[in-house]
Amino acid sequence: MKFNSYSVGMKVYRFLVSCFFKMGGLNFLRRKYQNDLAERMGNISDVPPGAIWIHAVSVGEVQSASSLIRRIKRKNFLMAPCIISTVTPTGRDMAIKLLTGSVEKIFYSPFDYKKFVTLALDNIKPALYISMETELWPEMFAQLKERKIPAFLANGRISEKSFKNFKRTKFFWQGVINCLDKLMVRFDEDKEKFIALGADPEKIIVTGDCKVDTLLDRRKVTGPEKWSFLKRNNAPLFVAGSTHQGEDEIVISAFRIVRRKFPEARLIIVPRHPERALMSIAAALPYSDLNAELLSHITQNENQKINCDVIAVDRIGILFELYAVADAVFIGGSLVEKGGQNPFEPALFGLPAIHGPCMTDFPDTERMDKMGAAIRVSNDVELAKAWESCLEPSAITKALRDCDEYFKTLGGAAKKTWQEIEEVMQGNEQSLGRE
Repeated sequence: MKFNSYSVGMKVYRFLVSCFFKMGGLNFLRRKYQNDLAERMGNISDVPPGAIWIHAVSVGEVQSASSLIRRIKRKNFLMAPCIISTVTPTGRDMAIKLLTGSVEKIFYSPFDYKKFVTLALDNIKPALYISMETELWPEMFAQLKERKIPAFLANGRISEKSFKNFKRTKFFWQGVINCLDKLMVRFDEDKEKFIALGADPEKIIVTGDCKVDTLLDRRKVTGPEKWSFLKRNNAPLFVAGSTHQGEDEIVISAFRIVRRKFPEARLIIVPRHPERALMSIAAALPYSDLNAELLSHITQNENQKINCDVIAVDRIGILFELYAVADAVFIGGSLVEKGGQNPFEPALFGLPAIHGPCMTDFPDTERMDKMGAAIRVSNDVELAKAWESCLEPSAITKALRDCDEYFKTLGGAAKKTWQEIEEVMQGNEQSLGRE
């Protein structure tokens, strides 16, 4: 008998997951997910049969999915309803914000445990399954393949950290990935990583980034009016988006340098995780020349004059809107080893995406640098210099032109992704005699 490393790997995976649940894991999860445990255990109701199931773990993946779902709604030859699952509450909130009315069901994905996945698939009976970006669930993919339910990866990417981890057990992940019918990935760099993990090259298509389509749509209805009251007179407003621990201090140091020239400037820090907002405030406390406040406190007292220099955002879903009113920005997760955050959002408003050296999760940032749609910095002094340069009239004109030129090279990923999925599905229909 030929040795099947993937089959052995699945047995080990199922054994370890089973041990987790049998040794008290469910009690731990019950405490963590008190209000939504039923769905996470596969008890998903009120789902129309034959739906297109899109899975998006959190906020970013939901944003990627939204443009794809709009494309599906326009060009769905199956005439099937769409449903979307998330893992995080913030992802669910974003799905409600962006997709209410566009999908028939928003719910939490089941834990990747055989019993729960089986129950979820029995309840949902999807026509096909689309996993967004980095969501590679061995149990789910295995059962989809067993049931002959077509499965796809859309906007596929693998972070550098995950890639290194997956390579250690390539014998297993090769089998997991090849359960998919097709992989639509963002860039050539993503394709190379999947091939290195053993994916069939013929299954991989480079489509571009679906997030760009979503953001292009959002830009049409997003202006500076909503948050313009956060600006102090005509002084510059700087926005540091999706910062991680260790970056707030660098950003504040750069801001203090810029204030020598623009004393009425204001800084808005948007932590990647809103619960870190108080830590962002704490980073400003050692400096007697800075006053800091939480955004929630400011919005509760809208008639009160804003006197603070630094505002820390303690809510989700408004970073894109804040970029619309900003004069210069910083992209978090890039001065620490976190792989960076989305550089496209500010660039859509003609603001160069100023970032640190660690942007491995967004490989096209290097091309953005070359085209003038992004600027790389390494420390607080370089960040301050980049911010100041963005305020010069000639630089503003150039940035608007460069960012526009960059986005002319992108777009259309959602359309390409759905075309690839339709091709597979129509082939399946024909093979079953349903032309």
